[in-house]
Amino acid sequence: MTKEKQEKESEIINETDTSKVLTVENEENKSISQPKKSLSLSNLINDFESEQLKKQLPEIYVGDTVKVGVKITEGNKERVQPYEGVVIAKRHGGLNQTITVRRIFQGIGVERVFMLHSPQVASLKVERRGKVRRAKLFYLRDRVGKATRVKQRFDR
Repeated sequence: MTKEKQEKESEIINETDTSKVLTVENEENKSISQPKKSLSLSNLINDFESEQLKKQLPEIYVGDTVKVGVKITEGNKERVQPYEGVVIAKRHGGLNQTITVRRIFQGIGVERVFMLHSPQVASLKVERRGKVRRAKLFYLRDRVGKATRVKQRFDR
C-alpha cells in the first residue's frame, strides 16, 4: 500500500517538473525568437572595449618623459599621486595597452607598468620628447647617473 502511494506521488512530482521545464523552454524560445541585432560574441566584446577606451590620450613614444597621475585610495579618501619617469617600453594595443615607466628614486631604479585605459590612471602628460633609436630601452637599467639621460627631440 505505501509503495503504491510513493509511486503515485513520484509520478505527480515528475509530471509537474516536466511541465515547468516545458514552460521554461517555451519562454527561452520566445526570447530567442525575438528579432535582435546581429550581435555575436566578438561584436559584444568589441563594443564593450570601445566604450572603455579613453578618448583624450596624448601620443606617447618610447623615450618620452611622462608624468602619470595615479589614483591612490587611502581609507575612504582618494588622491592623485604623480609619477614621473622615462617610458622604456610600450606593449599591447587597444584596451590592454601598457607603458613601462622608469625613474630613479633615492638612488634606486624603480619601474612601474601602467595600463593606459585603466581607471587608476587619472592623467597622463608628456613632459618632454625623447630621441631614441630602439623600441625598448632596457639598456637604461644598467646605467647610472648622467648616463641614463635621453636626448631631447624637438620635431614632434
